[in-house]
Formats: sequence, C-alpha cells, structure tokens
Amino acid sequence: MLDVNDLSCGYGNAKVLENIFFSTRKGECVGIIGPNGSGKSTLLKTLSKVMKPSTGSIVLCGRDLKDTPMIELARKMAVVPQETNVEFSFTCQEIVLMGRNPHMGRFAVEGKKDYEIARRSMELTNIWHLKDRPIAGLSGGERQRVIIARALTQEPSVLLLDEPVSHLDINHQIEIMDLIDRMKKDQRMLIIIVIHDLNLAARYCDRLIMLNEKTIQAAGTPCEVLTRDHIRRSFHAEVLVRRHPMTGTIYITLLDSVQPPKAHSGKIVHVVSGAGTGTQLMYQLVSKGFDVTAGVLNVLDTDHDTAAQLNIKSISEAPFSPITPESYAHNLTAMKAADCVVVSDVPFGFGNLMNLEALLEIAGTKPVLLLDSGREQDFTGGKATCMIEEIVKRGAVKVKDTDELVRQLILLC
Repeated sequence: MLDVNDLSCGYGNAKVLENIFFSTRKGECVGIIGPNGSGKSTLLKTLSKVMKPSTGSIVLCGRDLKDTPMIELARKMAVVPQETNVEFSFTCQEIVLMGRNPHMGRFAVEGKKDYEIARRSMELTNIWHLKDRPIAGLSGGERQRVIIARALTQEPSVLLLDEPVSHLDINHQIEIMDLIDRMKKDQRMLIIIVIHDLNLAARYCDRLIMLNEKTIQAAGTPCEVLTRDHIRRSFHAEVLVRRHPMTGTIYITLLDSVQPPKAHSGKIVHVVSGAGTGTQLMYQLVSKGFDVTAGVLNVLDTDHDTAAQLNIKSISEAPFSPITPESYAHNLTAMKAADCVVVSDVPFGFGNLMNLEALLEIAGTKPVLLLDSGREQDFTGGKATCMIEEIVKRGAVKVKDTDELVRQLILLC
C-alpha cells in the first residue's frame, strides 16, 4: 500500500531522519512513536508530500509520490493534523463537505452524492446531530471527530493522523481510537498514526515504528517494539512491560530510576518469594542499588516476570511444578553467595516447601529477614509454620512490611 525506501529528510542542511525503510498494507494501523524531536511529525509531513525528501522514495499504490499530482494524492490520502484552526464560523457539515474538494471540478458545487458521502462520514463519526452547529462551539473531542469526518469524506485509502488524541480527556481518547480502529477494520483503510501514549499504541496499533537518533530504532509488533530496553534507550525511562490479564495487550508502567547508588552496589540480597508477593520488594531493592537474586520461582508467576523485567538472576522452575532437587541446589548456592536473604509473605504449600528447607540450612550463618504482614502463609497443615519458627530461633528477624524490611536491610549492609 505504502512503501518507504531509504528515506532521508530534514530542514535545510539539518538532517532529521536518515535511512528509513518500511512497508505497509491496507487494513492495518501503524503507529509512529519516539521521543520529542525524533522526527515523527517530519515523517508524516514527508509521507503526505508537504515536505520533499532529501533522498529515497515513497511509493503509494505502486506509484512514486514525486510523480503523483497533489489533487490525485488527495483522493488517495487524507491527513488529520495535530491542531486544526478554523478562523471562520463554519458549520460542522460545511467543514466536512470540504473533504469533497479533491473530487470536484474547479467551479463545481457539491451535489447529492457529495452530501450523501459527507452524511455517511458524519454518521460514522457520530456527529450528524452536530451538522448545523458552528465548529467554534464544539468540545475538543467533537472538533476532532469533525476533522476526521472531513478526512473520511475524501474517501481515502490511506489516513495519516498526527497525535489526534494528545490534548483530549481519556474518555475522548478512547472514543477517537475506537473510531480509528473501526475505520481500519470496516473500510480496510491503512492508518498511520503518530502517538505519544505507549499504552494506547500497544492496544490499538498492529505494528509500531520507533524513531530515535534520526532513524528507526525498532519496528514490528507492539510486543517486539515496546520492550524495556528499547524504551530505556529511546525515552531514558525505566518501565515495567507486562501483558494485561483482561485485554491481552501489553501495558507499560513507569518506574523510578533504578540506577544503583554506590552505597549498596556490590551487596547481594537473595529474595525468596512467589505468587506476586515479591514484586514490590524486588523493585525497591533494585532501586536502592542492591544486587538482587531470586528463587525458586515458577515460570508464569508474576514474581518470575518481575525478576526478568528487572534483569534479576533467578532460579526458575516449570509452571505449576514443585521444586526439583536441581533447583533446590541452585537456590541454596545463591543463598550462600548472598550477603543477606529476605523472604516475602509468600504462601507455602508442599510444592515450594523446599525454599524453607534451604533457609534452614543457611539460617544462623547470615542475616535472614522474614516479611510477616499477617496474611495466611501455611497451606501444609502446620509444617511450614514449624519450619518458619525454627528459622526464627536460628536468628532470622521478622518485619511487618516491605518498607521496614528495606530499612532493616540497609542497616545490616
């Protein structure tokens, strides 16, 4: 549908983008993401022929863009800019009808067909009831839908949108993105959208192109592009990337900086956790600069995912499987190598009881901190409780919450 080959563009002698390659097909939504100043809007302007590329080619439906007259391009491609200022008090219907201009002669007036297409576009964007309202009196979300309806009235096969939801409330953001998704599916339209919100990009885009340092840093599905390493490199931010249990799409949580302070670097803390009870603890320890190890954690456990996200070396076991002798041995080795061992308020069943057996072996040889939040932990008929009591007798210290545990750990180290 749209092929970009070795594209470079900029302003005067200042190169903004270089060596840009990508191909698209109809019926997909491609998101352009990247930090401020990475060239997202510049790319959109070049794709719409507002800017002339320095080198390379853009081929739309088999024809090079430089050989395509603007009037013909306007019949195939519509653009929704970041901001649209309307100086005169046009009605919504008048604004939408302007999308028919590429299909009309120089002195022609709108006919029945043009009005039917405009009405269909307004009904699709749910603004037909606003047809006689001046656009100046509309809310931000309503105005954005009018501009999208005008673009649809062009009957394009490609729709370019430059941050269409950046200034809208969250309800209007979802409304506009749902509309874009329907256009993609129902009309098999190619959508190329510049978008800042990475969570919206992950939810609505089929593919993403991440721009950084004048070129494409990553391209592919949201899962392939929105990785912790890619986001750190492009946006200089620490995040967690996880899959939402209800929508199935990935979502991103911004974290504090986890650059290790010198005070605790080199101090190794081994974390015993599971069932999501160690997620906050591991994050706080890494944020404080400790070198963290963890285990034994079952694959698919939330704590296992957190350890992977934070680049924590962990001893892993198969999903929903009991700890094997091999994993037990690796876990015990990690405990012995640590300066301190901390235990979350993890529930203990017969499958993970060997974590307590390893703790019994090292208790008394090094500091052990046990998180005792009051939640039920023993699902072994009392065996786990007896083992925990024995670990405490050998010198382990109980603390009531994660913050106190970290404070105690800082004192010990």
